Amino acid sequence: MKVVFLAPNYPPEMQQYTRGLADVGATVYGVGDTPVAQLHPSVRQYLSDYLQVPRILDEDDVVARVHAWLRGREVDRVLANWEVLVLTAARLRERFGLPGMSLYTVRGFRDKQLMKERVAAAGLRVPRALRVRTVAEANAAVEAIGYPLILKPIDGAGSADTYRLDSADQLPGVLAAMRHVGEASCEEFIEGEEFTFDTVCIAGKPAITNVCQYLPPPLIARTQEWISPVIITVRDLEQAKLANGIKLGRGVLDALGMGDGFTHMEWFRKVDGEAVFGEIGCRPGGAHLVDQINYTCDIDLFREWARVCCWGTFSAPIERKYNVAIIFKRARGHGRIRRIEGLQSFLRDYGEYVVEQKLLPVGTPRRNWKQTLTSDGHIMLRHPDWERTRALAEIVANDITMHAEQDG
Repeated sequence: MKVVFLAPNYPPEMQQYTRGLADVGATVYGVGDTPVAQLHPSVRQYLSDYLQVPRILDEDDVVARVHAWLRGREVDRVLANWEVLVLTAARLRERFGLPGMSLYTVRGFRDKQLMKERVAAAGLRVPRALRVRTVAEANAAVEAIGYPLILKPIDGAGSADTYRLDSADQLPGVLAAMRHVGEASCEEFIEGEEFTFDTVCIAGKPAITNVCQYLPPPLIARTQEWISPVIITVRDLEQAKLANGIKLGRGVLDALGMGDGFTHMEWFRKVDGEAVFGEIGCRPGGAHLVDQINYTCDIDLFREWARVCCWGTFSAPIERKYNVAIIFKRARGHGRIRRIEGLQSFLRDYGEYVVEQKLLPVGTPRRNWKQTLTSDGHIMLRHPDWERTRALAEIVANDITMHAEQDG
C-alpha cells in the first residue's frame, strides 16, 4: 500500500498520523513545505520519500508538482488530515484515478453554506443561513435572518473569525474585522449546549463514535480571556440526552456521502431537546481531541485511522472506559510565564487522574490566546464518573493560575 500523505510534519499532530500509516504497513510518501532538514526525526524514519513544495497551501502548484514527482510510480491512496488540505487531496485523487472521496463530496465538508444546503435537503435541522461576499449581501442576509446571528468564514476552521451579533450597531465593526474573509456564512444563532459528534468511518459508517461537550461553548470561550476552556469526552453514549444528536450525526454522514476516515461535527442541543446541526469536517478534530478519544478507550486512533484508510478495517476495541477532560489554561498578564499557582497541590491531591500535564514551563513567553485554543498549555484528566470528571476539570479551570510578566 503506497500512500501520499499531505503535510506529514505540520501541524505537529500530523506526525502521529504519519507514524500510524507506517505502523499498518504503508509506504509513505510525504508532501509538505517543511524543509527536509527540519522534519522531525520521528517523521523522517517513517517516510519512504518526501517532496518539499514552496507553499503547501498553493493548491494548483502542489497538484502540478506532485503529479510530476509521481510520474511513473504506483500510488494507492492520497490522504490529508489537515482541514485546509482536504480539497487538495481530493483533486490529487481525481488526477490519479484513486479511491477515496471525490472533489464534489469533499466540497460538501469544506464549504459551510453548501454543507448546510446538502444537509437540509436530507430533511435534517440546520440553522437558517445565507452566503455573503459583500457588505451589501451581508446587510441583506442580516435583514432576512434577524438577530441574534452568527457571521463566520465559509471555509473556516474552529471558531476563528466567528462573531455573534445581537444588534445592528455591532455589524459595521464585525464587517470591518472580516474584510480579509472572501466569503462568509450569515446564519441563525442557536441557543443551547454544544457537543461534538466524532467518527472514524468505513464507507460512511462509523467504526467508532465519540461525543464531547464544550464547557462553555467555543464562541464564549474565544471571547473571554479569563476563561479556561474545557472539553470533555462523554463516556456514556447511550444516555437519552445524546440520542437526537447522534441520530443527527449519522444522518449528516449519509447526506454528505462520507467515505473512509475521520469526521468531526459540532451540534447544538436546545433546551427542548432538539438537536441542530452546526458544521462538520472530513478530518479529525484538533486541540488534542484524538488524544482524548484514545484515553477514553485506551486505543490508538492514529493507527486505526490508517488501518481504515489503507485496508478498510478497524481492529481496536471501542469500549468507553472514561470521561476525559482537557482544560486549556491562559496566563494572566503579559510577557513570560513567571509562576504557576495551584498546580502542585492539585497534582498531590488528584494526580492519579491526570494523564497529561503540558502547561508551558516557567520562563516561556505567553501565547496569544486569541490565535490558539491550546493557549498556554493544558491538563488532561480522566475518570469513569461524569460528575467527578467535570468537578475535577472545574478545579483545574478555577484554582490553577498561570502568571505572566514582562521582562525587566
